[in-house]
Amino acid sequence: EGVLDEDTVAEGLHKLGRSAPGTEYIYLNLLLSGRELSDINILSRYIHLQKLELSYNKINDLSCISHMPYLLELNASNNELTTYFGFKPPKNLKEVDFSYNQIPKMQDLSAYQSLTKLLLDFNNIEEIRGLEKCHSLTHLSLSHNRLVAISGLENLPIRILNLSSNLLEKITGLNSLKTLQKLDLSNNKITSLEGLEEHDLLEVISLEDNRIAELGELECIQDLPLLRVLNLLKNPIQEQTDYWLLVIFMLLQLTELDLRKISVEEKVAAVNKYDPPPEVVAAKDHMTHIMYGMLQPQRIFDSTLPSLDAPYPMLVLVGPLASGKRELTHRICRQFNNFFRYG
Repeated sequence: EGVLDEDTVAEGLHKLGRSAPGTEYIYLNLLLSGRELSDINILSRYIHLQKLELSYNKINDLSCISHMPYLLELNASNNELTTYFGFKPPKNLKEVDFSYNQIPKMQDLSAYQSLTKLLLDFNNIEEIRGLEKCHSLTHLSLSHNRLVAISGLENLPIRILNLSSNLLEKITGLNSLKTLQKLDLSNNKITSLEGLEEHDLLEVISLEDNRIAELGELECIQDLPLLRVLNLLKNPIQEQTDYWLLVIFMLLQLTELDLRKISVEEKVAAVNKYDPPPEVVAAKDHMTHIMYGMLQPQRIFDSTLPSLDAPYPMLVLVGPLASGKRELTHRICRQFNNFFRYG
């Protein structure tokens, strides 16, 4: 029970294609998910495999992969692995998924220089290490582990980094990741955004369920030109007065905040509130003056009433240059010549 046999392998083989040397036609992919397997040593004979899918089994030994020099993709998630890359490195191995295992620590991966994607979610890892020579690594995921600090990522070409659900308190060790585009640090114990400055390609930041409390922290990410999506749900900062409009105003480049699309009207409202253009200021002043004017008691001055000395009321038109005062004056004198003369 749990031992892989040839009939089961035959069921899982698919995608016929040329072998890597190009000399023969072979099956490139093998799918063996969810079969309660624990012993897969028979796979040592299948040297031409390029994609191997072993998720949802009970495997704790992957030494058979040492005999697969052409392997490109390996999915061994949801197994019982405690060893880390316990096989001779296939030269061009690109994508590896070791999520949902019991791996306690990362080892040196200098021999795996073609690796582009490494998923290690839901393990027992306490420190990021051994990736210094992975010069092709663009996607790294270590969510739900026991990391207490971000380190060991210097100068890697990582574009997608997921370190959610760990024990992180500070954002450190990201300075040299100049190609970073998506960063997930949700569900940690982070109190400050310091360490996110100058990541000019960063588009998405998730910091849900952390301990960020001050609006001033947003200054650290204010100058990120491509930042479009920010998630600060379940942080104390949300309790600040005018939180929503102020964040939008400080980060006008955003299109989504806290999993909600930002409307154009909200952006305009934010600018009008915190940095209103002159016409908005003038409109508010005008409203204020009208309101105060209405509150003043109305009184007609004696000089405008007819009397024996001045039998006609006086009308003074005031307005800016070229506003049509003269034309209006002549028209009044023509239409109401019984009352008005041109002064």
